[in-house]
Amino acid sequence: MTRPTPLPPGPLTLGIVGFGKIARDQHVPAIAATGLFRLAAVVSPHGATPEETGLGDVPVFRSQGEMLAALPRLDAVAICTPPAVRHALTVEALCAGKHVLIEKPPAATLTELRLLLDAAEGAKRTLFAAWHSRFNAAVEETRRRLAGATVRHAAITWKEDVRRWHPGQDWIFAAGGFGVFDPGINALSILTEILPAPVVVRDAELRVPANRDTPIAATLRMEGVAGSAVGTVTAAFDFLQEGEQTWTIAIETENGRLDLTHGGTRLSVNGVPVLAEPDAEYQGIYRRFHHLIADTAGDVDARPLQLVADACLVGRWRTADAFHW
Repeated sequence: MTRPTPLPPGPLTLGIVGFGKIARDQHVPAIAATGLFRLAAVVSPHGATPEETGLGDVPVFRSQGEMLAALPRLDAVAICTPPAVRHALTVEALCAGKHVLIEKPPAATLTELRLLLDAAEGAKRTLFAAWHSRFNAAVEETRRRLAGATVRHAAITWKEDVRRWHPGQDWIFAAGGFGVFDPGINALSILTEILPAPVVVRDAELRVPANRDTPIAATLRMEGVAGSAVGTVTAAFDFLQEGEQTWTIAIETENGRLDLTHGGTRLSVNGVPVLAEPDAEYQGIYRRFHHLIADTAGDVDARPLQLVADACLVGRWRTADAFHW
């Protein structure tokens, strides 16, 4: 990728497309904390006013097209919409000459993701698929410790309350919304980052509410590729966890056990805590995005999405009780 001009001085200007819970709770504070980007606009299809966004004089547009027309010198956009509409928005932004950060999962299908790579290459702009759970120091430390190790077994337990984290968001249970794989893919993004070899999905069970389109719970059985130092990996995803939320990956190696907990922010080795840092995932994302733009590079890892797709291909589909908010 080649950019005709160097980075402008000062923060890059950025627009957020889709102003829901994740944009409000994570993207806006991270942009402010890092100082590498200046939030120049917000796209809210539902017509939120500047007063409702709490962003002062930051303009609000009803569509990305309106924003791009009004702010032609905008440097970048962050796509924070549901996955089903990310492809068209990302292509539109790339064709307008913008660098693009995409929330996870980066696309609804693997074909869409491949086409986005082609679009970014053609536009000569940065495309960054931001797997936010990887941006924790404990994840990197786990990856370092597992390099060259023999992983006998790993067990993912990723269980949370959809009513707490996605209140009333029907899109997540509609076709293309991923269901429990919306959070579950975070665990898979960590798994593919820390293991010393790839895994393949051998078996899965997907439980779909009678009145919905996507799974509310899922279990997966995976194995390391033949001849590798990775054994079996299991995963249990559940969207109906009440009380304490569970985001853990337990890893058994020839030298003992590693426990990556609290969504990847804490690491224990053989029961002894070795690393625990506050959640700063999204600050890491924006530092990485800025670095990629400066280096005229991109970062799009399809492996977590591939594992979800494979689970859907080989899995057994079961009907669960109807789900109501």
